[in-house]
Amino acid sequence: MATDVHRPVTTQEAGSAPKTPKTPEGPDNPESPESPETASATAPHAVHVDGLTRSFDGRAVIDDLRLDVRPGEFVALLGRSGCGKSTLLRILAGLDRDIEGTVLVPRRKAVAFQAPRLMPWKRVWRNVLLGLPGRPERALAERALTEVGLEHRAGAWPKTLSGGEAQRASLARALVREPDLLLLDEPFGALDALTRIKAQRLVGELWQRRGCAVLLVTHDVEEAVLLADRVLVMDEGVIAYETPVDLDRPRDITDPRFAELRGRLLERLGVDTAAEAA
Repeated sequence: MATDVHRPVTTQEAGSAPKTPKTPEGPDNPESPESPETASATAPHAVHVDGLTRSFDGRAVIDDLRLDVRPGEFVALLGRSGCGKSTLLRILAGLDRDIEGTVLVPRRKAVAFQAPRLMPWKRVWRNVLLGLPGRPERALAERALTEVGLEHRAGAWPKTLSGGEAQRASLARALVREPDLLLLDEPFGALDALTRIKAQRLVGELWQRRGCAVLLVTHDVEEAVLLADRVLVMDEGVIAYETPVDLDRPRDITDPRFAELRGRLLERLGVDTAAEAA
């Protein structure tokens, strides 16, 4: 798989002590008491991040972070506001290159944000093709729109779309690039509850059909457990915790194992689940 190197690893200053890698807790961690097993270090990766640091005004928002995502894996990233989740996604997308460390990602990658970011002066199908090289034909956009159930709105203006339709158009714009890595930054955050459930189901179906790696940044713990193969918790600029989601698909939110994992993740995020239940 072709990769982009956003920035080479910076050299260690002479005489300085090397940093000790910050290893996340969790059942997939070799140092975790829950399980001694780990994935093979030689496994291929859709994302490989090593020693990533990003600072703003002298403060490290991301601090010596390490992350691997396997091809075809769906990973959800949780964390409190300001912990560096969206900064990490922007770096993976190639939108922020003022970094230290190594970031390897597929050349074919796409990102969808919470705001659909459609150009109001272009019809929906032209928005889907934005940024593609050459002169792609409308049929290419229509195929992607069909995949997200929006083919009947190809000729519409963005201002006539509902919030859910606009987000589906944004997904079609990502999918038309045939990505090996799909980056989603709170894509359902602005949707009402019913539309959000439909959008979650659509993303899950698209991932299973396409087989690309997905990294979903979200504040919604239930959404993370519902969609992901693995859930990460980011805190103070590092991956502080990770756990696999060993639940059959489609997931059932009434499953006691679903509730147990949801509660464990909420606890890691500092939410008092006992008080919440009361």
